Amino acid sequence: MKPLTIVAVSAGLGVPSSTRLLADRLAEATRRRAADGPARPVEVRVIELRDLATDIAHNMVTGFPSPALGEAIEAVTAADGLIAVTPIFTASYSGLFKSFFDVIDHTALTGKPVLIAATGGTARHSLALEHALRPLFAYLRAVVVPTAVYAASEDWGTGGSGPGGALTERVERAAEELAGLMRGSASAPAAHGADDLDDVVPFAEQLAALRAG
Repeated sequence: MKPLTIVAVSAGLGVPSSTRLLADRLAEATRRRAADGPARPVEVRVIELRDLATDIAHNMVTGFPSPALGEAIEAVTAADGLIAVTPIFTASYSGLFKSFFDVIDHTALTGKPVLIAATGGTARHSLALEHALRPLFAYLRAVVVPTAVYAASEDWGTGGSGPGGALTERVERAAEELAGLMRGSASAPAAHGADDLDDVVPFAEQLAALRAG
């Protein structure tokens, strides 16, 4: 049986990185939730964009990905579920994060289940998930889970990330939503192609028929 695949993209710049830490927690929680369903293996991969920064910049200029970047793009586009995590800089996603998704074909994530998450210094940046990340993936026609996860510096204390803490609750809720979408999309039939649209009546013809009536 083909395993379910979860790919987490981390745009953290430091080592260690709170962005990578959040990506790992979300990926592990989603793996556990996805494994709770019908017996099926689950594979997890985390892609660190900092390791691909130069390749991404070259791709932006030349239009051609390096082998390493091409392989990362293929992993993202083939995944059953995507977790996208960025640090928040100047009230939005990082330039590295945006550039990576800019070099992916704008139709490649159509219908893909996506969990969005971010890290920042204070909770007041959390709205960037809704005014920046969610519209980005909506434009790419991905299916974004309802719960977005933001982790401020104070969330990494025992009150936020410990058992029963607020961050833990958000992580588990978002992971359950993503796992549910993954199970559904993996069992769904293939999307209809352009040939299936032959019977659709163009809007102009429908409008003309209404006027004639």
